[in-house]
Amino acid sequence: MNLFIAATSGGAADILRETADTFGWNWKLFLSQVISFCIIAFLLRRFAYTPILAILEDRRRKIEEGQLNAEKIRKQLAEAETRYQEIVSKANADGQRMIDEARDSAAHLSERKQQEAITAAEQIVVKAKEAAALEHERQMQALKRELGHLVVETTAKITGKVLTSDDQKRLQEEAARQVA
Repeated sequence: MNLFIAATSGGAADILRETADTFGWNWKLFLSQVISFCIIAFLLRRFAYTPILAILEDRRRKIEEGQLNAEKIRKQLAEAETRYQEIVSKANADGQRMIDEARDSAAHLSERKQQEAITAAEQIVVKAKEAAALEHERQMQALKRELGHLVVETTAKITGKVLTSDDQKRLQEEAARQVA
């Protein structure tokens, strides 16, 4: 059996050599091409693929960070919107409260001013009545004096005599009693 393998392996080597010769295969050229390929593969890996892969990895990481930041910003925006709505609601409530207070204050002030105006009007009416009463009294006094004076003059003219001051006084008092 070893003989068969040796015979076959010798024949296979011949076939390989013939095939290599037919296709123009040169083992030295092949070896130099394999070495060149390994050097170029090493250089590409070292100076091209590794930096490109690092750039791609950095870019992937930045994209992930950007997505995380975008999600974080969305959450912050939602929180800010909620806070904004709360602030607006509170401001509206405070504004409405202030408006209500202003209305109440205005109503109270209006009522107080109305009461003051009524009081002032009543005082004016009382003063006017007092002034009218005083004026009436003064006019009555003046009328009584004038009437008494006219009575004295008329009596003096009718009677034709000069009246004494006692007579004049008595006639003026009678006329004043009759007028009152």
